[in-house]
Amino acid sequence: MKKFNIRKVLDGLTAASSSSGAAAASTQTGSRENDMIQETVQSEHFQLCKTIRHGFPHHPSSMAFDPVQKILAIGTQSGALRLFGRAGVECYCQHESGSAVIQLGFLVNEGALVSALADDSIHLWNLRQKQPAILHSLKFNRERITFCHLPFQSKWLYVGTERGNIHIVNVESFTLSGYVIMWNKAIELSSKAHPGPVVHISDNPMDEGKLLIGFECGIVVLWDLKSKKADYRFNYDEAIHSVGWHHEGKQFVCSHSDGTLTTWNVRAPAKPAQIITPHGKQAKDGKKPEPCKPILKVEYKTTRAGDPFMILSGGLSYDTVGRRACLTVMHGKSTAVLEMDYPIVDFLTLCETPYPNDFQEPYAVVVLLEKDLVVIDLAQIGYPIFENPYPLSIHESPVTCCEYIVDCPSEVIPALYSVGSRQKRQGFSKKEWPISGGNWSQGTLSYPEIIVTGHADGSVKFWDASALMLQVLYKLKTGKVFEKPRSKEEKSSTDIVDEDPFAIQILSWCPESRVLCVTGVSAHIIVYRFSKQEITTEVVQLLEVRMQCELNEAESPEGAGEQSTVSTPGTSSSPQSILPQSHPSTSSNNSSDGLRDNVPCLKVRSSQLKQSQGYQVELVIQLVWVSGEPPQPITSLSVNSAYGLVVFGNGYGLAVVDYIQKTLLLNVSTAELYAPSDPHHRQPRSPRKTRQPSAGFCDGNDGPAAPEERCKSPTSAKISRKINMIADHKDDARDNSFSRSRSSSVTSIDRESREVISSFYFCDSLSKKSELVAVPSLWVGTSLGSMLAIALMVPSTPEQRMQQSVGISFCGLVVRLKGAILRMAQLDSSGILMPHVYEPWYDPNAPEEEKEGPRRRRPTSPPSSQENQDCQYAVVCSEKQAKVVALPSQNCIYKHNITESSFVLRVDVVTVSAGLCIACFCANGHIMTLSLPSLRPLLDVNYLPLTDMRIARTFCFSNQGQALYLTSPTEIQRITYSQETCDNLQEMLGELFTPVETPEAPNRGFFKGLFGGGAQSLDREDLFGETTAGKASRSLAQHIPGPGGMEGMKGAASGVVGELARARIALDERGQKLGELEERTAAMMYSADSFSKHAHDIMLKYKDKKWYQL
Repeated sequence: MKKFNIRKVLDGLTAASSSSGAAAASTQTGSRENDMIQETVQSEHFQLCKTIRHGFPHHPSSMAFDPVQKILAIGTQSGALRLFGRAGVECYCQHESGSAVIQLGFLVNEGALVSALADDSIHLWNLRQKQPAILHSLKFNRERITFCHLPFQSKWLYVGTERGNIHIVNVESFTLSGYVIMWNKAIELSSKAHPGPVVHISDNPMDEGKLLIGFECGIVVLWDLKSKKADYRFNYDEAIHSVGWHHEGKQFVCSHSDGTLTTWNVRAPAKPAQIITPHGKQAKDGKKPEPCKPILKVEYKTTRAGDPFMILSGGLSYDTVGRRACLTVMHGKSTAVLEMDYPIVDFLTLCETPYPNDFQEPYAVVVLLEKDLVVIDLAQIGYPIFENPYPLSIHESPVTCCEYIVDCPSEVIPALYSVGSRQKRQGFSKKEWPISGGNWSQGTLSYPEIIVTGHADGSVKFWDASALMLQVLYKLKTGKVFEKPRSKEEKSSTDIVDEDPFAIQILSWCPESRVLCVTGVSAHIIVYRFSKQEITTEVVQLLEVRMQCELNEAESPEGAGEQSTVSTPGTSSSPQSILPQSHPSTSSNNSSDGLRDNVPCLKVRSSQLKQSQGYQVELVIQLVWVSGEPPQPITSLSVNSAYGLVVFGNGYGLAVVDYIQKTLLLNVSTAELYAPSDPHHRQPRSPRKTRQPSAGFCDGNDGPAAPEERCKSPTSAKISRKINMIADHKDDARDNSFSRSRSSSVTSIDRESREVISSFYFCDSLSKKSELVAVPSLWVGTSLGSMLAIALMVPSTPEQRMQQSVGISFCGLVVRLKGAILRMAQLDSSGILMPHVYEPWYDPNAPEEEKEGPRRRRPTSPPSSQENQDCQYAVVCSEKQAKVVALPSQNCIYKHNITESSFVLRVDVVTVSAGLCIACFCANGHIMTLSLPSLRPLLDVNYLPLTDMRIARTFCFSNQGQALYLTSPTEIQRITYSQETCDNLQEMLGELFTPVETPEAPNRGFFKGLFGGGAQSLDREDLFGETTAGKASRSLAQHIPGPGGMEGMKGAASGVVGELARARIALDERGQKLGELEERTAAMMYSADSFSKHAHDIMLKYKDKKWYQL
């Protein structure tokens, strides 16, 4: 175990550090050594890998279902593959090419899947392992793939192409057969036109030797595989989109581009037996109905005891402009049109049997939409949908920010679930979710995990992320506290964003006290407290803050000293005298010249607010317009329940609000935080002669309000200022324009000259060099790399806290780094991370007798410092550097340059099983970890280059080596940088394949067996094998072995295909053993002959000799 000695540093001596960022220890002459800090974290404790992906597949393109294993597969336009089973069984795979997945097909009950891609390649996936892998690939070179068909219990895959030809692939070896169905042989010889691409292939349910081929132009051919010729040809004027068989194999139905369905009898190809237009208006005088939109897909499913089901997508009338996509279910004489929220990508009918030649007995329909997955219950009246157990609603509104908390208090998840269960929708099907395949076990590594997501519509969602699962716990709608304009015409002129005015920008949540604070893009902050009691709020408590800055160029410096220490503002205005009032009329606060002034961007509702169990509004804080300029976006936010304070900052400065007393304590510019000396050499400025009301509760008077009539903070009034603001809120508001949850990234990319508040940290610290006892403090980080400290005088008892105001004094600059400050943390003298201070949760609305004792701040043991001895360490991380600073001496003892060419997007001080470390994610894609306190590099992996602002906005590190980010607008990717988690990952993941017996084939019956009326089988091996069909052209397709290897192939070999493969292997092994046995027998016979001959020679030699001659 490596040990590092932390020594004192002479005042004014800078810590030496190498340009490569190696840790540097400083020494102090004559000072005794500190206690040895043991670092237990080593590089072997870290390894980076992906764990699981949650959410809806982004841009889905195809779907398949295994009716025996009950596993659903979804392919996407980016080449991704998502597999779903029972709750907890999810898997993500990716094709290397990134081409769109155009079709999927399971080898039913064999643990394998075939995927066809838009780059004309087909792949065989092994699903018998927890991380599926590709076993074989086949890349077509001369023809484009348009349709694939894999019959049930067959190893031969039919591949239709754009040229109209059909090739046959052996799935076992992934080689092409020499048997090819050419388009010119399939259609009539008299036809001069090309029939177009193959759009459908299927075999007759009752005769595997008959193949139904659909061409785009409208020609359907029933091909006899044995005789290699067409039995029947069916012609229709309209293009074909899909075909569905009746299970008896005597009829099939086609869907067409004009919205019609044609039903054909196999033995009557001259004309359709029936033509219907499900959504067409019936024309008079026997004319054809008006054409409709194309029916993209149709499925024909039979039932044993009733009418068959005809299920189709599309086909709506052209006059239904603006109507949402629909799925039509035709059952007997009834037709149900089911509207969907998004366009339909594909649908599948789930049936009781996997055999196509039996009554199908459909029980559900899986509908894949562009942004949702819906499963409809066909067995219940009204066709209700099943309740979806997967976390597919992450993107219900675009995610704008998120937080990830690992190892949170265990009682938080049940509390959120209890209040969130009341929000669930009703009317779901009472049956269990039909996609129920696979197995899932919790695993040995399990701790409470919560993901909090903020959304563009102002909602906040809490997710249970424990044990690699994801389940929504509770949803909070923050927009309820504001008035909503009924139309665009009623939109307020004070809005600063065109859409999504309630979008969440930053989250600050204390899980121990359950206090939540959110910031929105309309420069508003809302403080919430958790309660199990339902209440009705008569008036939402509102605090308006006026943040502006004026930098004078030629002012005298006399006034600057006034700001070095800020006294308690409550001394001049008692908080008890302030009565919360409703928000003011926005029209009454415009200045005389017509400029908007002292008005917020949003209007808080004036009516009663019914607040159900869960998070309830405690206080709304709004920044107001100043002299016609909108408020600048908030760049940083933090809330602390122990002190009862919320602090927020932007390009103007920062403000501290007491959410217990509902007062503004501090509203100060960034320059004034430096106390008398400003390292950036700013011009000192004197207070403005004309004071503007800066903050306080708003009164309800409609007339102009005098400054004296508005409750204001003396401090904030004294430091009002004005600065030009740069704001553009119209660039891709839903995905890229929200200011990121950490302003550091903004300052790195849009480097502004103005110093912006970038981060906060509440703690009990020794922020002044002269302090001997730790006091409540607020550390402030800025975009120019300054870490400043503010001391807080918090009343000690709850009674005093309600009556006395919190005192504030500036401690000045503590340390400077390169780049914006992103994260700050605090270590004790032993190098252990000091937990943040908090107030234990209590229900603010519970009766007094039910409250759990006095509400006291969580007791901490504030360290005391003897003179000239450090007992705390501040860890400060910026976009470029990390430093460890000893307190109270403020000497830098370790420094590390994290990156020179790039910048850090997200950094956190996290706890792993082996100890403590710093985790960083850089814009160049590198993920790094550093030891504490020595800042030794432990891990540096080039993982993911910054390709989207969404990644920068949502990337989160957490404890136990966990991290996540939004990999697409609809999906969360979780990763781990812990070696222990990587070692146990296989145990934690769900199993896709489980041994299940394939259902028995349908009974043919006595008479069908006697007269040959049952299903006809086909020896495809004899027909398509190399012996009969020959070899295919080598230039047609290229075989590519997959990374799964032969071991994976042995694992995937099961069922019919597997049995054949194993039988061949067994025969080969048996033949080899027989050959070895023959060789051994021959050798033994030769040895016996030699022995016999030798014995005979000896006998002849001594035959006639006497005994004495021997």
